[in-house]
Amino acid sequence: MDLSKPQFGASSSSSSSSTHSFTHDAFLSFRGVDTRKTFTGHLYSNLINKGINTFMDNDLTRGEDIRKELLEVIEGSRISIVVFSANYASSNWCLDELVKIFQCKESKQQIVYPIFYKVDPSEIRYQKGQVCEAIARLSKHKDNSEKVESWKAALTQAAILSGWHILDGGQEANDIDEIVKVISTKLMKCNPLDVATYPVGIESRVEDILKLLNIGQDDPHMVGIWGIGGIGKTTLAKAVYNAISYKFEHSCFLANVREESFSHGGLVKLQNNFLSKIIERNPPNVTNVDEGIIVLKQKLSQKKVLLVLDDVDHLDQLKKLAGGCDWFGPRSRIIITTRKMNCLRAHNVNPIYEAKELNDQEALELFNFHAFKGSICADDFFELGTEVIRYAKGIPLVLEVLGSDLCSKNKDEWKDALEYYNRYPNQQIQQALKRSYAALEDRMKEVFLHIACFFKGYDQIYVIKVLQSCDLNPMYGLKVLKEKALIKIEKDSKIWMHDLLEDMGKEIVRQESPDEVGKRSRLWFYEDVREVLEENIGTDRIKCIVLRYYPSQKICLNGGSFTNLKNLQIFKVDYAWDALRRGLGLSPQPVKGP
Repeated sequence: MDLSKPQFGASSSSSSSSTHSFTHDAFLSFRGVDTRKTFTGHLYSNLINKGINTFMDNDLTRGEDIRKELLEVIEGSRISIVVFSANYASSNWCLDELVKIFQCKESKQQIVYPIFYKVDPSEIRYQKGQVCEAIARLSKHKDNSEKVESWKAALTQAAILSGWHILDGGQEANDIDEIVKVISTKLMKCNPLDVATYPVGIESRVEDILKLLNIGQDDPHMVGIWGIGGIGKTTLAKAVYNAISYKFEHSCFLANVREESFSHGGLVKLQNNFLSKIIERNPPNVTNVDEGIIVLKQKLSQKKVLLVLDDVDHLDQLKKLAGGCDWFGPRSRIIITTRKMNCLRAHNVNPIYEAKELNDQEALELFNFHAFKGSICADDFFELGTEVIRYAKGIPLVLEVLGSDLCSKNKDEWKDALEYYNRYPNQQIQQALKRSYAALEDRMKEVFLHIACFFKGYDQIYVIKVLQSCDLNPMYGLKVLKEKALIKIEKDSKIWMHDLLEDMGKEIVRQESPDEVGKRSRLWFYEDVREVLEENIGTDRIKCIVLRYYPSQKICLNGGSFTNLKNLQIFKVDYAWDALRRGLGLSPQPVKGP
């Protein structure tokens, strides 16, 4: 194995980001003599105060350099706002800007909002009245003869877009508030996703998927990203999303579909999240999955959409969120990440990209980043680091976890750790992850197992309250687990844990007593809980029972069901059928006891 030492501090092509560069959030096109000191000036101030980086050509001196600069700013803006006023069409500068704006809308999928300020949209669309007269005057100049048709086409295009009509005697302040709110919401939807702290090896893989997506092809189609847990499917999907989302009219990244489909609201919540991304003003709120399917098909059929469904594990999730390519408008793309190939094949997803392990150089670079915090790997650690690379077999999650685990340890501790890893000759990923678990203090292990078995995806405040009742000091515990890369706290304060780590935690509990479930510390499977409570085989080793319970499942309790559970700290029943009924728009029904 030929492993060179990557040099940190210099930029790496493998860690660069494939995202479109924008210089401004919004560009204002308007006729200065009409609205600069009134409506457009107030709109500009409100946009700036909202933190929206907006370009307005305040008192620029006319000239070719300025014209070129304006056209470049249009190219570098996410959104163009065109304020049509009485004399807008009398300016060839304004009309040239408008043509450029629609060129960018076509080539860069720039977002365009028209505002009809005290003018009838039909005058703009059909070039009637003052608009007709203005274009007729401009047409007399020989320099404008070739531009007239492009001006007319741009005016027609603008007038059919969704925008605002500002009338005489209206409440302009309210109109401006609404416009700023819509622009702000739209920009939030355009924000790039956080890919990874150090997205090594991403560039080449993004290019591979872009070829499969074939953005220029008219027909909508779906592409799958398939691979084992921890290989970086979600990271890759985020990088692709960032690279191409600006090309689409609407884009939506639905994360953790597997987890979310079982949470409160389930698939209905996901459908509503999707609708909120593709409908800017007053999106509908569906109350059951069947209604959601109909509404999605209606709203999507004419829109160019980029949709990412992350971590799908059941065909039903695909049917309810992206039933088929015929749901979507021309040139739409749907990306699906999953560990289950059969989901993709059953849904006719083609092509399918198999996520690749990191090569030796990429693996070493990623490991060194986590183990040495971006510093160059010291010579006396290089051979030990090479052993870790061999052990991890190119799985990014393993490299991140082991790198974080070995960080700040001395050479002897590294050797001890590697000896520990080598106790497991098959070098399975779960066994590698156990090394980080084994290094935890006892109370930290308890917090980790509680999260792995029960509380992944829960709000951290709720988990802290529950675990405080178990005298586990969870605030410190969560901090330690986060530092060890065993959990992450998402932006919405939910606790996230990778599937491999979740599986590892549950396997640790199962191995506490492989044959006698009543001697395990935690129970979560219905059959295990039923057996323990009905047959009275529980012991004082059981600390926690959390059960997702359906009405069709019955557990017949008796006087001895809880007699031996002397150390039971948590008993929680999630009524999954109630959540499902709420998702279908029905009233929850109580689950009757035995």
